[in-house]
Amino acid sequence: MIKIFNRVAVELTEGNIVKQSGYTAVVNAANAELLPGGGVAGAIHSAAGPELVKECRPLAPIKPGEAVITKAYNLPNMFVIHTLGPVYGLDKNEKELLRRCYLNSLILADKEKIESIAFPAISTGAFSYPMKEAAGIALRTIIDMTGQVQNIKFIRMVLVNINDYKLFEEIFEKLILEENSEEVE
Repeated sequence: MIKIFNRVAVELTEGNIVKQSGYTAVVNAANAELLPGGGVAGAIHSAAGPELVKECRPLAPIKPGEAVITKAYNLPNMFVIHTLGPVYGLDKNEKELLRRCYLNSLILADKEKIESIAFPAISTGAFSYPMKEAAGIALRTIIDMTGQVQNIKFIRMVLVNINDYKLFEEIFEKLILEENSEEVE
């Protein structure tokens, strides 16, 4: 599913974050130390190779909501943007911290003149953020940022399975209706 906001294409797709060829950057749902782990971080580090750990070492630790950028090495992308999502029920202001993950990743990508970026559903795995709430925060932030970025032309949300995709699609359709109703008024 693709929708254009402010000349930026926002797409939802089911797939694997490490197989996003054609996208300049992918986002890593990182841990604070930017090390390989489980989930997205493990998959990205495994696919990128050991050089990624070496480049990440001096950038760590990062705090929830922060974003840093590295090369992508053996991934089919040029860059990896690493962001630390909040742990649901543990980190204070978790909604704002999750919003900042998307916001800061997009600001960093735009600053680096990145034209296309692919995100996973940050904090929804081991950090236990409820998927429905996370989807609303992610998509609202992305849509809002389309009016502020200068260089980004394509933003993709990569959902790991069909159930996550359908949930994001439902929320995306509601947000599209809200956007269209605002234009009519």
